[in-house]
Amino acid sequence: MVEESDRQRIDRWLWHARLVRTRGAAAALAGAGYVRVNGARIDAPSRVVRTGDVVTVALERTVRVLKVTGFAPRRGPAGSTEGLYEDLG
Repeated sequence: MVEESDRQRIDRWLWHARLVRTRGAAAALAGAGYVRVNGARIDAPSRVVRTGDVVTVALERTVRVLKVTGFAPRRGPAGSTEGLYEDLG
């Protein structure tokens, strides 16, 4: 179920990886500056991520540091996030 593409919008990737409940919430998170890609703060949900990028997300009570390892063509069940990222702690 992994898409052949080597890139995806950050809001779609965050939503597909199930880090947020809705794509709108993912867009708001990215637009508010709570997401970094390779250490650089982003301010647009249209920012593209590629395989190998390190995404840092400041959520309500935690900070997640994830390495992008893949993409999904659509959001699936909770167990389908395997292969989308590696948790760097």
